[in-house]
Amino acid sequence: MKFNQFAFHTPDLATQISELKQLRFLPADFTVTATNPTTLWLHLLQQTQVQALTPAGKNAAVANYLATPTTSVPEFVNRHAVDATAFYTVALQLLGFELGEDFTIGDPFPAMNRFHLPYHSPLTTTSDVVTAWYNLLNTFTKGGYVYLDHLAAAGYFHQLDNLPQPLFFNGKAQPVFATDNLVREVVYVESDLDTDHDGRADRLKTIIIRPQATNQGIQVPVVFTASPYNQGTNDAAGDRMMHDVNVPLTKKPVQALTYTDIAYQAPTVPTPQKTVPTNTVTAATETFTTEPSVKLNEYFLARGFAAVYSAGIGTKDSDGVRTTGDPAETAAAVAVIEWLNGNRPAYTDRTGSTAITAWWTTGNVAMTGKSYLGTLATAAATTGVDGLKTVISEAAISNWYDYYREGGLVVAPGGFPGEDADVLAEECFSRQKAANDYLHIKKYFHEQLAAITAGQDRTTGSYNAFWDARNYLKDTAHITADVLIVHGLNDQNVKPVHAYNLWHKLAPLSGNRKLILHQGQHIYINNFQSLDFSDMMNLWLSHELYGIDNGAPQLLPDVLVQDNSQPATWHTFSDWGGKPNQTLYLGEKQLRTQRQLQVPVASFTDQLDPVDFDFYTHNLDQWENDLLTLKTTKLTSQRLVFLTKPLQQDQYLQGQPQVSLRVASNQDIGLISCMLVDYGTARRLKADPTPLRGFSIPYGYHWQNNQLHEFTLAKQPSSFKLISRGHINLQNRTNLWQADPVEPGSFYQVDLSLQPAYYHLLAGHQLGLVICATDMPMTIRGNQGITYSIDPSKSHIELQMTPFH
Repeated sequence: MKFNQFAFHTPDLATQISELKQLRFLPADFTVTATNPTTLWLHLLQQTQVQALTPAGKNAAVANYLATPTTSVPEFVNRHAVDATAFYTVALQLLGFELGEDFTIGDPFPAMNRFHLPYHSPLTTTSDVVTAWYNLLNTFTKGGYVYLDHLAAAGYFHQLDNLPQPLFFNGKAQPVFATDNLVREVVYVESDLDTDHDGRADRLKTIIIRPQATNQGIQVPVVFTASPYNQGTNDAAGDRMMHDVNVPLTKKPVQALTYTDIAYQAPTVPTPQKTVPTNTVTAATETFTTEPSVKLNEYFLARGFAAVYSAGIGTKDSDGVRTTGDPAETAAAVAVIEWLNGNRPAYTDRTGSTAITAWWTTGNVAMTGKSYLGTLATAAATTGVDGLKTVISEAAISNWYDYYREGGLVVAPGGFPGEDADVLAEECFSRQKAANDYLHIKKYFHEQLAAITAGQDRTTGSYNAFWDARNYLKDTAHITADVLIVHGLNDQNVKPVHAYNLWHKLAPLSGNRKLILHQGQHIYINNFQSLDFSDMMNLWLSHELYGIDNGAPQLLPDVLVQDNSQPATWHTFSDWGGKPNQTLYLGEKQLRTQRQLQVPVASFTDQLDPVDFDFYTHNLDQWENDLLTLKTTKLTSQRLVFLTKPLQQDQYLQGQPQVSLRVASNQDIGLISCMLVDYGTARRLKADPTPLRGFSIPYGYHWQNNQLHEFTLAKQPSSFKLISRGHINLQNRTNLWQADPVEPGSFYQVDLSLQPAYYHLLAGHQLGLVICATDMPMTIRGNQGITYSIDPSKSHIELQMTPFH
């Protein structure tokens, strides 16, 4: 258990006093010179006993805390002056740490150091008590949230009168807004689109949750999530559409193409009919009950932000059809932002002419969400739309080709073999859930679905105009919003290359950019015990949307990376990637720092016995284990393994490994898969975070909670860990859109990039490169009798590796 707080800072004493007065911890007439430090400490402790309603009750509650092994707080202050030992002995109890289990009474500092908690020592003066208390309010509890949030959930703010709304402390918005009676309303934003070709502009159902205080004249900024899922999904229909991946790799027609030949050209479309408003109102005429919300948005609702959701075109109660990531979906998300800024009309219902404005908002917008949700945030940012101040894109796609394709191959997102753009369009087409609406749109939607199937081209897997239309990286120069990227280094669904490429595209722009890389797969991380993620996002959005001068761009690390070798450990860096600084050459089953000139050609096959093939297609984890293990398995002949010598010291591998192979196939087709592996026995972090306790993270008074998680070490050691993988079709060795010939038996130099990494390699471990063809969880699986040959003397891998300190 260790706590890492990056949104924590200590301002000067005058600011501390001013903010503590605003929170009523200090009286308005407080001065340092006129206050006894011990008396002040007791007063502050009494303030924390929110649920005791009388002075006697507060005193009795404070008496439950020990200041020494044998002395309660009231007894202590009658005999002694407060010091750092007593202060932090009590502080650990306030923070939820258990006496005897987590710390020793009367000796708090070993635990404070072990848990990585801040403390102020020595502590003798009134100023010391003020600073120590200010910091304590911003310190993480055992439950994974700051202590002031604990007090807020107990009702601290709601017992006080005439608090400013919004209220900021330590640069962050506080949960002072009532959440018992939030305003829930629905409007219909009119876009410039007509994706269902009915001649009328598509309207987009938009759901709003805002504080009741906005009805009394307070304007608030917006956290907006464009989520194609939140009006429901057609999971069964999507499952029926899944493509067969047990199909052979086929020869592509040889084509010498340039990018110009396949670049997306936006079609000219008629301008749809727009509504002429008959009147404008401020009150919506439709509401809703529940909403599949984003936890981060819930966190901000009590802090003076509104949450807005829109599923977009082709979803239930909206117009249009789903198009899976193309410019129309981007335009639908942008339309909502434009309405929030007063630059686009919305209406009180789907077909009427009564307009409604977003009079309750400042017009400052942040987009949030994971996966498809974060993807649309990235897409909207590339338009430079006014009012979008920042995006927090988590596990977001930056180029749809990199999601469903790789290196000229059909490559599945991890966990979803057979899914493709058409399947996702069907799954998200929730207009299908409204029977009469679907009746009228069904024929046209299925025509459009057939066009998506044709455009995605599962036959060749090459980059084409369909994918070029869905490549947001082409348009990053238009980004004016600050961008905060969050991604899992073990995400095999939206792979790390999406974050890596976006990060580097943002580098020449003038805006702020931040990057957080965790050890998870496709997950949210706003409920981790070891990281103050929600607090960091609070600092960020208080700065971005409220304009608070809290130093967020300087306080938050540019790059924050969770360590893969030990729990609850995070490292800060200035960048991700750069030029490789180490070349490892393939030798005879070795990775060497010097080229070996005379090395026998190594070969492997790509065909299994039908029984084994069937077994592995249904047991993908076992396939990966049997492929990567150094033990002999049924897959040993289907791969080559090259190993370094055991490392002399810990190393940090980061950036995007580049593999260059001299390859031959005995047929006129072929694919290569490469995997970078950490070989060495160790207890490693589990693949999924461990729930530590129930829904105990509070988001406000009488409001939502979240469940606490953390990555923990597996009980049993493992002998290897997959770091990165990559794939290429031998016909796409020039580029992603050109198909070159493959002559059987001829050697070709093939270069491929593996997934970017940030990986801590331990001393004594070996770095391994595994080369195979079919990658069962990712590529198509033809089980073809192809033999591949590698010339190690003309093959190498380029890495960025530095000693770990």
